[in-house]
Amino acid sequence: MEVPAMAHSITSPLSPCEGMMKDLSLDALQLCERDVLQPLTAQFSGMVRSLTEAVATRVALLRSAPAWRRPCGVQDCLTSKAQDGTICELEELPVPQNIKISNITCDSFKICWDMEARGKERITHYFIDLNKKENKNSNKFKHKDVPTKLVAKAVPLPMTVRGHWFLSPRTEYTVAVQTASKQTDGDYAISEWSEIIEFCTADYSPVHLNQLMQKAEVIAGRMLRFSVFYRNQNKEYFDNAREMHENRMLQAVKDNSGSHGSPISGKLEGIYFSCNTEFNTGKPPQDSPYGRHRFEVQAVTLFSPDSNLYFGDFYCMYTAYHYVVLVLAPKGSAGDEFCKQRLPALDITDNRFLTCKQDEKGDGSLVFHHAQDVILEVIYTEQVDLAVGTVAEISGHQLSSMSTVNAKKDPSCKTCNISVGR
Repeated sequence: MEVPAMAHSITSPLSPCEGMMKDLSLDALQLCERDVLQPLTAQFSGMVRSLTEAVATRVALLRSAPAWRRPCGVQDCLTSKAQDGTICELEELPVPQNIKISNITCDSFKICWDMEARGKERITHYFIDLNKKENKNSNKFKHKDVPTKLVAKAVPLPMTVRGHWFLSPRTEYTVAVQTASKQTDGDYAISEWSEIIEFCTADYSPVHLNQLMQKAEVIAGRMLRFSVFYRNQNKEYFDNAREMHENRMLQAVKDNSGSHGSPISGKLEGIYFSCNTEFNTGKPPQDSPYGRHRFEVQAVTLFSPDSNLYFGDFYCMYTAYHYVVLVLAPKGSAGDEFCKQRLPALDITDNRFLTCKQDEKGDGSLVFHHAQDVILEVIYTEQVDLAVGTVAEISGHQLSSMSTVNAKKDPSCKTCNISVGR
């Protein structure tokens, strides 16, 4: 990454050497004897040399200083060398104004701004300072290897900023811009920084979710038959449903577990259910991370040809276990309409995760299958009356370490991550 060095016009305060030089008159020098004149001339040469070195050091420091470190009253300006070696000062570069952000995705955005015509033709580069919002006061170009300090050629606006290595989904950022002109010696002359503005990146799009789904399909494994959905909670949860909500389990907003870019986190309302079974018994496991009491309901009560099924997420929590989030919604419901616009739809009779189809070899009743090698989290988008199922205490252990409540996805896992942030 290229890092700017600044050119400045400077005025140095009176140095001690300059003070001594003011006290020397030409008449005094002419009246000196030769043996006095020679030491005085040597002293004069030494003072000039010291003054030159001091000014050169001051200029070097100012030229290398970033904009946020410049001394009070020093203006950023363009300078150029004439053929005779003199320095010619040019007018300042225009400062970007009225910055606008558009076309925001989970890993890109477009940016444009207004500029005065003055000095515009000399702009060769744009410097873009991009920070997560909680770090918005970081120093501009403090470290040249920080990837969010971007150097871009001066292309026509609006310009697209894209990069999953420094942009994350649904994350708040601040951005500021300055214009720059690259000079013949490789240094940059720069404008003042623009105002700082804020924006938020978007969720995963259906295209990104399809990529995530394809990775989940690779490890889903064979399909096992099941017959019930179940939900584990503590006793107080079910008592509260009976006493406070007329015997109903109510929807809740999905937490922030899983992929950071999932469009359902913090937005979709529903009730979590499980359907995984133990391969040797065909029944739900007796252990649970969420509580010792379990509500069980026949699969056909929640899942039928009148349902739509959507892929919601694929993630892990720094373990070998991988989770697939599915959304089950009655056709035409509010949850169904929400998912249609945001999530990939699955064929309920033919997918790698959860199926519902008629038993062609039997009596034609519905049969249900789930993927064996991933843990399914099924979000049902409607209220559920406890009367349609049963609540009982399980005999196994409460494995709190297996809970996925607000669990953070492992960003380093190659199995469940795609190249658009985490």
